[in-house]
Amino acid sequence: MDEKDPDPDDPRHTPGLEPGGQVPPGETPPGEDSTGGAGPDESHNPAKGWAKAPVIILAVLVAVFFIYFLAWALEL
Repeated sequence: MDEKDPDPDDPRHTPGLEPGGQVPPGETPPGEDSTGGAGPDESHNPAKGWAKAPVIILAVLVAVFFIYFLAWALEL
C-alpha cells in the first residue's frame, strides 16, 4: 500500500509553489471576467405581462362562476 501524505495541503509537497509557499507569476489563471456577454444575443424580447385576450377570458369565466354561485346561494 502506498503511503500518502496525511496533509495534502502541505506547501512543502505542493508543486508550483516557491519557497515560503508563494505562487510564482503565471502559475495561476487570470481572474474571471463578468458573465454579461456569455449568453446569446437576443434582439427580440417578448412583451412582459399578459395580453388583453387572456385577461378578458379569465374575467368572463370568473364572472360566470360568481353569478352561478350567487344564484345558487340565493336559491337556498
